[in-house]
Parts: sequence; C-alpha cells; structure tokens
Amino acid sequence: MEPYPSGPSLEPREPFAPLEPLARELAALPPSLGPVRLVGIDGHAGSGKSTFAGRLAAALGGAPVLHLDDVATHEELFGWEDRLRAQVLEPLAAGRPAHWAPYDWVERAFGPLRVLEPAPVVLVEGVGAGRRALRPRLARLLWMETPRAQSWGRGRNRDGGELSDFWDGWERAERAHFSDDPSRPYADTLVRQCGTGYEWSCGATAIARTPPSLTEGEGLPRA
Repeated sequence: MEPYPSGPSLEPREPFAPLEPLARELAALPPSLGPVRLVGIDGHAGSGKSTFAGRLAAALGGAPVLHLDDVATHEELFGWEDRLRAQVLEPLAAGRPAHWAPYDWVERAFGPLRVLEPAPVVLVEGVGAGRRALRPRLARLLWMETPRAQSWGRGRNRDGGELSDFWDGWERAERAHFSDDPSRPYADTLVRQCGTGYEWSCGATAIARTPPSLTEGEGLPRA
C-alpha cells in the first residue's frame, strides 16, 4: 500500500477549533433537498466519519445522521443508490419523513423501519456519501482527510481478526469504487482530526493544493 504523500498542511480556522463555527456555516446554507440541507461526510473506511458526524450533529443541536453502513449490505457494498433514493431522498425532497429499513450486518437482513424527519440539516456519512449520483443533492460535501492505509488499519484493528476476510473484500471494493467514482476532488471541505479536535479547510483552492488521499486515478489491486 502506497505511503501517504507529504505536502502543505490544512489551514484551520483556529487550532483544535470547536465545531460550532462549521455547524453555523452549514445551517446557513440554502436547502439542497426540498427543505433539507443534506450534508455528505465521505472518506475511507476507518477514517473517523461516524465519530465526526456525531460531534457535528451535536454542534448542530441534534441533527439527524444517516449512516450508509445501514443502507449497504453484504451483497451491495456500493450498490445501494436506488434504495437510498426511493426510501430517503425522494421523501425528504418532498418535505415528508423518510421511512427506511437499516441493514443488520449480523443477521444479514433488513430490520424494522426507522423514520428520518426532514430536519433543517441532515448528515449522511459513509464511504460513497459524495458519489456522483448524490452530489447534486448535497448542500456541502466534507471529506475526512485521513490517509487510506491509516484508515484501513484503524478499521481492521477495531473489528478484529475474525473480520479479516471481510476487510480484504472491502478494500478491493472501496478501491474500485473510488477509482470509478472519486469523492475527494469534489469536496467543498477537508476535515482532519488533530490533537483533541478538528481542523478544516474550505474552498477549491484549499482542496487543490492539499495532497490527495490516494483516491484519484489509481489502478486496482489484483484479487
């Protein structure tokens, strides 16, 4: 696995900045999906998306978070686009509550329906949250700027050796997804965890001059 390239660091608003300024910025955006400001949080598996989304949701006063791990399945790691559109995006676009069934990764089956209200800001986090089919519906796309090797290592350590085979398949699938449909080049904001907080950088200039997380134009590994 290639090492993460060195290069200019992000320029934070302030060191270890609290997330309230970012939350205010997101809440002030124009709605992007009916009455909803849909905010995507993408990045490699294990990059800290879920933790960051939870903290950002709290800074937003309890914004709902949709985890794409609950939308994907063993058979459709990235083939969940139609299900997300029918169960979540179309109802929210019409200003109606979305009713969707989360996937149980242990039982390998969909569970009871849950309700997602059309709140002013809804966060959608997971690998592929910035895919091309979803980007037109996003008010903003955030990318977790954690190196791929570091992210995958975190994920493997978190899940333990019993899921090693799953991670082998996941890594191939994730590389194939980002090779065909990269998110990072289209991100509005890069987020990096540092110390006890986060720093972020916004705008096309910041994205362009920060080294990519190896998700653009790379070849696929051999199975």
